[in-house]
Amino acid sequence: MDAILAFMIRENNAMTTKSSEDIQRETFLVDTVVIGAGVIGLAVARSLAQQGREVMVLESEYGIGMGTSSRNSEVIHAGIYYPSGSLKAQCCVEGKALLYQYCENHQVPYRRCGKLIVAANAEQERTLESLLDKAEANGVLDLQRLSRKQVSTLEPQLTAESALLSPSTGIIDSHRYMLALQGDIEDAGGMVVANSPVVGGRVEPGSIGEEGKITLFVGGEAPCHLRARCVINCTGILSSELLGSIDGYPTDALHRLYWAKGHYFSLAGQSPFRHLIYPVPEHGGLGIHLTLDMGGQARFGPDVQWVDAIDYDVSPDLIQKFRQHVATYWPAVMERELIPAYAGIRPKLSGPGDAAADFLIEAPRQTGVAGWFNLLGIESPGLTASLALAAKVAKSVAEYD
Repeated sequence: MDAILAFMIRENNAMTTKSSEDIQRETFLVDTVVIGAGVIGLAVARSLAQQGREVMVLESEYGIGMGTSSRNSEVIHAGIYYPSGSLKAQCCVEGKALLYQYCENHQVPYRRCGKLIVAANAEQERTLESLLDKAEANGVLDLQRLSRKQVSTLEPQLTAESALLSPSTGIIDSHRYMLALQGDIEDAGGMVVANSPVVGGRVEPGSIGEEGKITLFVGGEAPCHLRARCVINCTGILSSELLGSIDGYPTDALHRLYWAKGHYFSLAGQSPFRHLIYPVPEHGGLGIHLTLDMGGQARFGPDVQWVDAIDYDVSPDLIQKFRQHVATYWPAVMERELIPAYAGIRPKLSGPGDAAADFLIEAPRQTGVAGWFNLLGIESPGLTASLALAAKVAKSVAEYD
């Protein structure tokens, strides 16, 4: 039996006397629906389910975390790059501590390997100083300045005038993390339902605080309607498209999302580095950096390519571009083999040439729809910030009650 139908039957035993065909034609009542089973949607649903709410997570793909959440660097960030007082800064620093503790408690593989942010010239050294100031303003007090000699001692193959060492930066097995979040949701009585895209919906006029004003049209193998008291939109790069499909959602409350595609290449053979290696940041991203997976395999990326369509292809033609960027801090890359790996798309609230935008959490007061919440522009450091963001959303939903 379809998972949504099973969930509804579990919540309302009277439905068990009806056929599946009859039930599919009905509109079911659900307290809280989270749309999107990426790392943010799962973290939010976990927090809400652990508050005792009836929570259903709807995912259009056949499994969890198949979008942006599985197409990133899997880095636990320290909180260095973001303006003081921003949601990115606050949730990254808080989320880092929460995430390391969560990994310990749930046996999620991680490694606190540290990273080096390297300066290739005097101008970039000044950028390092500004990053140090930002980090200290955000409460990241463990950064260490390294001279050229100290850099060479730590990583002999690295070329840099100087660097910042971030010992609290790490890496995580993001899929194992998302599986643990799903387990927590289900342990708390919630449900994650795959192959269930939200293909539209409607919101009815009503005052903020009224219940049952949102209806979602769910597609998939067993289409149905869900009438929800609360909906949390965690659909990442598709957030704007989702809102545009909801009849009655205020058009003046819509936000444009820009898509920044990033490509990744794996390094053939053994990695020469023990730390993550980052250049100074560039517009739209953190530069083409070297990261490690839990098995020690090195990969490079992402770059920044602004796109208008979802396309995860990685062209081998980009290899020379990647080599040239990486050679500024590791010249030996010119002699090593790079293999196309994967690509991801970051949902950004700022476009080319714009100042970087903060995360955006919208409650009904901002959306203008009773019971509707949005998480928009959740790009890097969204993975690191996921548990802290979830706690903020859960608090906002509780206050809405």
